[in-house]
This record gives sequence, structure tokens and C-alpha cells, in this order.
Amino acid sequence: MLAPGQEAHVTSQGPLTTEAGAPVADNQNSETAGVGGPVLVQDQALLEKLAHFNRERIPERIVHARGAGAYGTFTLTRDVSQWTRAKFLSEVGKQTETFLRFSTVAGSLGSADAVRDPRGFALKFYTEEGNYDLVGNNTPVFFIKDAIKFPDFIHTQKRDPYTGSQEADNVWDFWGLSPESTHQVTWLFGDRGIPATLRHMNGYGSHTYQWNNEAGEVFWVKYHFKTDQGIKNLTADEAAKLAGEDPDSHQRDLREAIERGEFPSWTVQVQIMPAADAANYRFNPFDLTKVWPHEDYPAIEIGKLELNRNPENIFAEVEQSIFSPAHFVPGIGPSPDKMLQGRLFAYGDAHRYRVGINADHLPVNRPHATEARTNSRDGHLYDGRHKGGKNYEPNSFGGPFQTDRPLWVSTPVTGGTGNHEAPSHVEDDDFVQAGNLYRLMSQGEKARLIENLAGNIAGVSRDDIAERAIGNFRQADGDFGKRLEAAVQALRG
Repeated sequence: MLAPGQEAHVTSQGPLTTEAGAPVADNQNSETAGVGGPVLVQDQALLEKLAHFNRERIPERIVHARGAGAYGTFTLTRDVSQWTRAKFLSEVGKQTETFLRFSTVAGSLGSADAVRDPRGFALKFYTEEGNYDLVGNNTPVFFIKDAIKFPDFIHTQKRDPYTGSQEADNVWDFWGLSPESTHQVTWLFGDRGIPATLRHMNGYGSHTYQWNNEAGEVFWVKYHFKTDQGIKNLTADEAAKLAGEDPDSHQRDLREAIERGEFPSWTVQVQIMPAADAANYRFNPFDLTKVWPHEDYPAIEIGKLELNRNPENIFAEVEQSIFSPAHFVPGIGPSPDKMLQGRLFAYGDAHRYRVGINADHLPVNRPHATEARTNSRDGHLYDGRHKGGKNYEPNSFGGPFQTDRPLWVSTPVTGGTGNHEAPSHVEDDDFVQAGNLYRLMSQGEKARLIENLAGNIAGVSRDDIAERAIGNFRQADGDFGKRLEAAVQALRG
């Protein structure tokens, strides 16, 4: 007999069960010792339900915690085989399944979408040679150039250990003492610092990567994803209002656009640098705080990225998705970029801690066109996929074997070991590109940039922190620093 109110469920999947598959007789009332008596430990359905609920959340990402994602396709529109032997880039018209996760950087899982923060742009290509992850942002540069500074930088963006709040003192003290941040900060506090939606912003691989072709020739490459929806941004006032009224605005917009069949897309471009150019290029081509000006290396259109399917379960597919810049395929590899080198370790290590040693077994993370053949066994949630196969190599029992062909071409190195700064190039200072960016802006864009920066810097508690921060922008452009100084002084009295 159906319980009251259960008539609508006569066409359901069948009886509710425990995790072991036993039917649940009563999901409304705990088992007790008599009517009104204490609850019994023998009520396995209750204990299992509560125990699972207590563990439904995995540790959130330290950075990029707030995220949204969707599946799609990448279609190659230009022959690039002269530069790379990657098979998914081998034939015009070839399509590759993808999963793209967008995110804010500093906010927690429960933070609002419409905030001033870089957006993560993490793209997984499910290629026939394994998964290729391109883990970038919606900005072509970053705040720092060496991974050893990354934990310190993120600590300034997170809650202060004493106050429990994000503190302007911490943010501007670090940025003022780290002049390489000037370029990215100028970008962040400009008009593109708060995208109107995830669909109306560009994405970038940000780092420099290696492409190598069948002949073993090496090229350095930067990726650009240009939104086909057009760039749209929010002012600080518009964002503050939207964040308060609809904290989930960006996630909802992406999901509903795909549900309507308005599939967002990006035109994919690359900049290509022959390996021989790198040593004498006017900027260090592996410095994440720098761009390659397009007049030096024009953007070449190579494909189209479209998002056309929403995940069915946010936790399983967005929260448990893992990305690592160390996930390469033949024909693509790393560069000497010191930030990238640190991320090659840090991302995989974070996911092994956060999701688990077998996170790669989850459907969103599995390769699609090829089976992952490793000798890794056991660990939390190991599914026994290897059955009785041998777990060592080499073996004479038909196990997987090495190919003897590296995914990428080796990079020559010279000199002694040590804690070295990156090599200096002709125009390699921390301010020239920030100044160039400022001078490209219209008068309206400059005014909004000054207003956004001044409002933030004015919140510091010490004059020396403010003066040092302003000094960096003054070195980028005299007018920039002069106008910013006046605006901060007006706010601080």
C-alpha cells in the first residue's frame, strides 16, 4: 500500500534502497524503542543517510572554488600540421569533445559570480591520444611570474587570519612590493575586470606552450579564445547590485543559454613563435606577466569552440572535474615559464588531495577515445578496472609498454643550479606593457580604471602602502600615476 501523498510515484524507478541495495521500508520515520522512545542504532537506513550527508562535500578548491561548466566541441578550421603533430589538430573539420570549467579565482564556493576577479578558463580536450588540459584565464597575463610566490599572493586575496576578512592592506602591500603585478592589476581594474556573463568574455591559455611537428621542429605558442558573443562587462555599481540580487547570475546565464539552444562559441586563435626567436625576443616569451604584441606575432585562426550540453550533476561533473596543465598529448608540451613549471606539479597534487587518488576514474575526467593504461592500483575508490593484470613494467604478460617517443622535444639548458631570476630581455621591465595597456584605453576607460583603483587603494590603513602602489602605476605611465594619486588623496582626505 502506498503511503499518503505517494500516489504520484507509482511510475517511479522502483523501491528506494540503501546503498547496499536493500529496500527501505520507511523513509519518513526513524526506528525508535516504542512510540516516542529513543532512536535505535540498528536503524541502518538512518545512520547511512546521515553519515553520507556528513560527507557530501569534498574540500573546496583553494583557488577557483566557484565554478560553472559545460560540454562542447572543438572544430579545427585550419591545417596546423606544419607546427604540431597532435592528432586532434591534424585534419581540417575534425571535431574533439570538450569540457570547459569557468571560475572565479579568490572567492569561496558560496561567493557571488559578479565580482572583480579573474575568471578561470579551464578546457579539457577528450582527444584520441588522451586528455589534453589547457588551464588558462580570461586574461592573457597574471600577477606574478614565479610559482614560488603563488601561495603568498593567494593568501593576500583570501581572508586575513586575524580579521577573517579580505584586507586592502594585504592586497596592496603585496602588489606594491611585487611590481610585476602592475600589468595584470591594470587589466583587472579596467572595464574587463567584471564580465557581464561567462559567454561575453575571452579566454586565454595565458602561458607559453611548446608545439612540435613530425620533423621534430619546435615552436612556442599562445592560445586565444575570442568570444563570438561580443565583449560585455559590468560597471562596479552594476556588479554590486547584481551580486546582491542574484549571486548565481553567471552560472544561471550559461545554463539557460544552452537550454535555449543559444550555444556560446569562441573563435580559437594561436600566436606562433619559432623556437629560435625566443632567446633574442624583446620580451621574455616565457614571462606570464607579459603578452606577445600581435604586430610581432599575429594571431592565426585555427578553430571554433562551442558549448552545447549542460552537465547533469554539478557536483559530479563540475566540482569533481580535475584539470592539470601537465596533461599533454603528443606534439604539445611545456615551456620554461616558471609559473607553468610550478603548476605542472601543483594542480595534480591538489586534485589527488581534494578529490582523491582515483579522481581520474570519474566519468568527467576519463579519456573518451582511448583507455588509460597505467600500473597505478588501489587507493580510495579504486574500482578494480585492471582486474588481475600485472602492475609493473616491463612485463612479459602483455601489459602496456613504453613508446620510446617523448610527447615533446627537449629544451636545451645551460648553467649551474641555483635560485635564478628569469633571463633579462631588451624591454623586460615590469611596467612597459602596463603603460601600453593604459595608453590604449579611451578617456572613459581610463576614468573608470582610475575610479576603480582609487576606491580600492583608499581602503588601506597606511600611507606608505598606498604610495608604493601608486608609484608602480606612475612608472607605467606618468599620467596614470598622477591621476590615480589625486583620486586616492581625494578619497583619503
